[in-house]
Amino acid sequence: MGPLTGVKIIEIAGIGPGPFAGMMLSDMGAEVIRVDRKAALDGPAPTDVLARNRKSIAVNLKSPEGIEAVLKLCEGADAIFEGFRPGVTERLGIGPDACLARNPKLVYGRMTGWGQDGPMAQAAGHDINYISLSGALHAIGRKGEKPVPPLNLVGDFGGGGMMLAFGMVCALLEAKTSGKGQVVDTSMVEGSAALMGMMYSMLPSGMFSDQRGTNMLDGAPHFYDTYETSDGGFISLGSIEPQFYALLIEKADLDPATFAAQHDKSKWPELKDKITEVFKTKTRDQWCEIMEGTDVCFAPVISLIEAPNHPHNKFRNSYTEINGVVQPNPAPKFSRTKPEIRNAARRPGEDTDQVLADWGFSAEEVASLKAAGALPGVE
Repeated sequence: MGPLTGVKIIEIAGIGPGPFAGMMLSDMGAEVIRVDRKAALDGPAPTDVLARNRKSIAVNLKSPEGIEAVLKLCEGADAIFEGFRPGVTERLGIGPDACLARNPKLVYGRMTGWGQDGPMAQAAGHDINYISLSGALHAIGRKGEKPVPPLNLVGDFGGGGMMLAFGMVCALLEAKTSGKGQVVDTSMVEGSAALMGMMYSMLPSGMFSDQRGTNMLDGAPHFYDTYETSDGGFISLGSIEPQFYALLIEKADLDPATFAAQHDKSKWPELKDKITEVFKTKTRDQWCEIMEGTDVCFAPVISLIEAPNHPHNKFRNSYTEINGVVQPNPAPKFSRTKPEIRNAARRPGEDTDQVLADWGFSAEEVASLKAAGALPGVE
């Protein structure tokens, strides 16, 4: 059982960062109940990795009886979280004030792109927009070229869902001592800005330039980049420290005199051209035989399909397969409490009757909710 076993959380179903936060919390053992707005009991079970480890109930949030059902769930929960635009849950009747009135110890997590207030709070957006406003996207890309979206890892997941999960656990710990709940206002702009903290600290000293593609960690130097191999594969280098750089020179059979001035930025383009040609002389696997596992700070660039089968990942049991879907195992690992994947994604509404009974609803109350249309499509 994971370290959050015993914690009860309600997830108002959404997309992207919300489900990622739900996966993180439920992977760690929390009982997370996903409140879906529609039931889909006649379809196949979804394969969404982000929806694993939860049970699902379907509730009509446009029904007064449905809203009352969610508020009653809050009475027995430790936390609830949602990912709507600011003001939506208030209009529905399940905003922070309404939920905390039922349970003063409740932690109320909110996930938005821009934050709960401010000039842009009501505007639509996606990950790419939020990391644009934090400066993160500007910093990612090659010199003289346009910024490159880093998938949706920096906004949705790193600066969003992960920050929401962290904030909620912090608030849950604080509630144990204060006896009071509170609202966690998670903004993907601010979360991605926090991820850029080191870059902001280096900017005033000149150790980091606001011009992308010119810095040590953005692919500008010859010793920190990816390189194509003779078979069309790629490898990655991160030989920053002098002892690691010296080993790179040795293992790649580079000319020590030519490559001596490691940190002379004026020579980076020339040295990158030279080392690019060197790495094209062997296949990815051949370079792995020479460098993998050494202190060169080297790794092959492998695909999502390859990653689960890499010997290191297999040894660490980093991936698993559930219902035919290969997926990462819960992370991080713990010495005593063991996170686990208890179940794959559930169909929306699949667990409605069981969850409501487990959370204290009588058979008569469930029947009344169904009769009122508060539980859509549930039989």
